[in-house]
Amino acid sequence: MESYFGLKAHGTDVKTEVIAGITTFLTMAYILIVQPLTLQNAGMDFGGVFTATALASMIGTLVMALAARLPFALAPGMGLNAFFAFSVVIGMGKSWQFALTAVFIEGLIFLLLTAFNVREAIVNSIPRNIKRAISVGIGLFIAFVGMQNAGMIVNNDATLVSLGEFATPAVLVAVIGLIVTGALVALRVKGALLLGILGATLVGIPFGVTTVSEGFRLVSMPPSLAPVALQFEWGQIFTVDMLIVVFTFLFVDMFDTVGTLVGVATKAGLVDSEGRIPRVKQALLADAVGTTVGAMLGTSTVTTYIESASGVEEGGRTGLTALVVAVLFLVALFFSQLFLLIPGAATAPALILVGVFMASPVKDIDFGDYTEAIPAFLTMIMMPLTYTISEGIVFGVLSYIVLKVATGAGRSVPLLTYIVGAFFLVSFFV
Repeated sequence: MESYFGLKAHGTDVKTEVIAGITTFLTMAYILIVQPLTLQNAGMDFGGVFTATALASMIGTLVMALAARLPFALAPGMGLNAFFAFSVVIGMGKSWQFALTAVFIEGLIFLLLTAFNVREAIVNSIPRNIKRAISVGIGLFIAFVGMQNAGMIVNNDATLVSLGEFATPAVLVAVIGLIVTGALVALRVKGALLLGILGATLVGIPFGVTTVSEGFRLVSMPPSLAPVALQFEWGQIFTVDMLIVVFTFLFVDMFDTVGTLVGVATKAGLVDSEGRIPRVKQALLADAVGTTVGAMLGTSTVTTYIESASGVEEGGRTGLTALVVAVLFLVALFFSQLFLLIPGAATAPALILVGVFMASPVKDIDFGDYTEAIPAFLTMIMMPLTYTISEGIVFGVLSYIVLKVATGAGRSVPLLTYIVGAFFLVSFFV
């Protein structure tokens, strides 16, 4: 492990990496229940999607661990699963087999783009201050998600969002967990986020937030993949509708993944002096393989998870962290009911605190140059407000190009950045 992952060179050890991997897994384990519930709305089999989700997450994360050797985990992306179920299937009236075919085509295109270094070049084309802003924006976004999961922030027709009812059990558990976890972090206790998640889960029992269902079994065989695996529909692959759906999957997944890689790698100190992420091509390959295999198994687009930041904060710096996550996804297949006991209120404190940790690169943003500061700010603020990492990158890059050109500094913008900006403009009209 030392020679392959370079633990000492990254200032870490096996214990730290294992704790980081467990923490990352627990903060993202919700996908094992949310993904089947979401795709069930599209008419897919709950059990089959559960198994497909666990296996696709394991395979994608395993590639990240062994090929990229980075501490990032992968799973079917939130937002992309909603687009799959509610926009493509319910909204457009397409079959879930049509949607799965679109995901499979997207994965194949990503494999080609990765092989020819197109996605790596796009990552490197993002200006340095926007890269720093991406980390901050993801922090705001993930903290917002955590607050929503706990009911601390709720939907409101008049003001879009408002403060939740703090007297509810879920919010109380989240607040208690936030105080305890925050204290552990301040005291620099090793594994603070993991201890906070487990502690909040236990606190949730008397509050009725952590519940054990009737017929609970510690160990059970995973459901069959048969109802969802290899269920493709080839009759409409050359239609305009397929083109639009594939483009949307491509666009959102590409820049969600790019944003997560840049943001979390920046926070982890893995970005070199030129702003480049080591082995980024292999990291992007993990995303492409996960998506392609995931479609074959029967689940939607697999992407790098922002919850990886929780493991990074626990000290995870190498692929060993991701390897632990991959193993836990495999284990979850047989201990599904145990992992699904962890409520959203228990993981919310970890996500909120990760938001704090991710905000630190804001101090390195050049706020003295408004052609740098304004795009950085738009990148940060648009992520939580649009509920998408990719939209933050779009507004940041486009405003960067426009301001540089408007102030006579257009020559300082690399050609590829202009090309990426043109791609963003096209996306607004498709």
